[in-house]
Amino acid sequence: MIESCGATAVPVRRPAELAAVDGLILPGGESTTIDKLTRMFGLAEPIKERIAVGMPVYGSCAGMILLANDIADPALDRNGAPQQTFGGLDITVRRNAFGRQRESFETDLDFAGLDANPDTAEPREPVHAVFIRAPWVERTGSAVDVLASVRVIAPAAEREPALVAGGAPAARLAPAARIEETTRAVAVRSGNLLATSFHPEVTGERRVHELFIRMIRGEA
Repeated sequence: MIESCGATAVPVRRPAELAAVDGLILPGGESTTIDKLTRMFGLAEPIKERIAVGMPVYGSCAGMILLANDIADPALDRNGAPQQTFGGLDITVRRNAFGRQRESFETDLDFAGLDANPDTAEPREPVHAVFIRAPWVERTGSAVDVLASVRVIAPAAEREPALVAGGAPAARLAPAARIEETTRAVAVRSGNLLATSFHPEVTGERRVHELFIRMIRGEA
């Protein structure tokens, strides 16, 4: 996807490789595993240092968790210590917020900031997003812009997701359940940091990565 946007993609596993790149993508996967491996290979602190001095970083799904300053439900290691993040984004995320693997879903999102010309009269095409054991954002700081959100319907007593617009069927809700609606951010940006709960490359959606490449080049 990166190379289709006109940039060069290289794997980053060690500090020397990190020092050679202009921007970094933290991919989907297991945030706890990425956390452990980056610390094991001496990469965690260099990433934090590059973030602090303004390196553009895009976090997708697990990457969003790793960019968050706070995790509402952090995983604990065998000693009871919570997982760590690189931080930088003044947000609180919840892991696996939409449910387990079987609750994965697709939906169309109105995603702000993707048009090269924000003054164009043409309507912005929605982003078709795939959510796989995805996080969502429960809190955003004043410096964080929400680029896309989803509507969530949940049982009021449990405060847990039971239906997502465009995703799981309404039949999952008990007929007598009292429900409440809210919205959850699934794409955010703050300065040189960009994060999405979903995987745009799964559907061949290029515009999110194109936005990130423009961020690296100082064009967005």
